[in-house]
Amino acid sequence: MPSYLSDIPADVLARAAKVRLVVFDVDGTLTDGRLWYGEDGHETKVFHVHDGLGLKRLLANGVQVAIMSARISHPVALRAEELDIAHVYQGQSDKRACLDQLMEALSLTPGQVAFVGDDLPDLPPMRIVGLAVAVANAHPWILEQAHWHTRLHGGLGAAREISDMILHAQGKSAAERERWQ
Repeated sequence: MPSYLSDIPADVLARAAKVRLVVFDVDGTLTDGRLWYGEDGHETKVFHVHDGLGLKRLLANGVQVAIMSARISHPVALRAEELDIAHVYQGQSDKRACLDQLMEALSLTPGQVAFVGDDLPDLPPMRIVGLAVAVANAHPWILEQAHWHTRLHGGLGAAREISDMILHAQGKSAAERERWQ
């Protein structure tokens, strides 16, 4: 077990143990938040490979993963497809309404959902979920709202840290470790 997992408060672990869906914002959470444009106007994003494996580990252990972004970006769709993430919602100006619809479609209660964010559009969904997580470099208001925040910044391993924490809370870390040895 990574040492940082031993420092997680018991109430956060209890919340994480109930999670059946983790919803990730994109810019600033799955990426470092910078927007890159080529000379031709096409957008490029950088995703961390550790985060990708963390998301795949959640999926392999029965925890659904969703991506929800206010922006629309082709690289996000490509990354989601590569990771086999079925729930991808882009162009969502009202993330709370989108989350409500997703929870209804999956027959989940707010207590079974985690939302990971970094900036003000993420506040409404974070206020209703069972586990609200902020990445380390989130806006101060997001950090205040979160039940827990990562040590790592968005796009630099924070999603992996969250995945590790949830799997640890659900008692799946030992089996995961054995799988990789």
